[in-house]
Amino acid sequence: MRILFTGASSFTGSWFVKRLSEAGHELVCPLRGSDSGGGLRGRRLDWIRSGCRLVADATLGSDRFLAMADEGPFDLFCHHAAEVGDYKSPAFDVLSAVEKNTRNLPPVLSTLKARGLRGVIYTGTYFEPDEGRGSAPLSAFSPYGLSKGLSWQVVRFHCGLLGLPVGKFVVPNPFGPLEELRYTGYLMNQWKRGEAALVRTPDYVRDNIHVDLLAAAYEVFARSFVADKSELQNLNPSGYAGNQREFSERVAREVRQRTGWPCTLEFQPQSTFTEPLERTNGDTAVSIVPAWSEAAAWDGFVRYYTDDAASV
Repeated sequence: MRILFTGASSFTGSWFVKRLSEAGHELVCPLRGSDSGGGLRGRRLDWIRSGCRLVADATLGSDRFLAMADEGPFDLFCHHAAEVGDYKSPAFDVLSAVEKNTRNLPPVLSTLKARGLRGVIYTGTYFEPDEGRGSAPLSAFSPYGLSKGLSWQVVRFHCGLLGLPVGKFVVPNPFGPLEELRYTGYLMNQWKRGEAALVRTPDYVRDNIHVDLLAAAYEVFARSFVADKSELQNLNPSGYAGNQREFSERVAREVRQRTGWPCTLEFQPQSTFTEPLERTNGDTAVSIVPAWSEAAAWDGFVRYYTDDAASV
């Protein structure tokens, strides 16, 4: 397939592009900024560069983006990019994010459809309202989660007006090489220094997933979505669904096996619950990608951090 893919410089986006290109798909990836630079973003772009065409300064809805859409034909428009900012902040600007996530969407979709577009896949998150499984009501976790849910409604509405099939791929908590420094990165950095890692929210039930498994599920979903041609499809891939105590212990076990580090954990009794107690996805990812190797994924995760995050 020929795919127009936004958000290629993000953590999950870079993995999705890598997997799609390795499966033989042709990808054109518009970027908000440059197609070079340092830091984590630059390393992701260098990692995927050989497998796709990167187009700098082509923000969604811009003249440059519309010109690219007019190149067509594309089989799929994979809209993965989103305004993230400080996604945990209560001051996150919901309406500004929705506007950026859907800027000039009607002419973008109209142009793509006129050039032969077969469908749209939007990347959602289980932080959105009414996604995943868990504590009722299924409210948004945060203003960021609300912005993602509202953006999905806008995308679905305009696809419906044009008669374009639209699917949604819902991301839980991914982890792995090239991620920003979040929970598993914190664990690895503590253990690498020989220090214990403090688990402050052991009772939250979440859905953590290896990013390479998530990316493999995305590629399967993209292929099946185009082949099936149904008007609306969703996939909510699930990895390790359980409380954060269990997940932390799993990471410690796997890392200890491969490094010999003590991987000590200290669990803090949880008394504050500012987020829903439970939120997981419902589609078991390993059943979607049965050939995926869990051991190889853990090998890659440990190698990434023990090599000073120098390679994947």
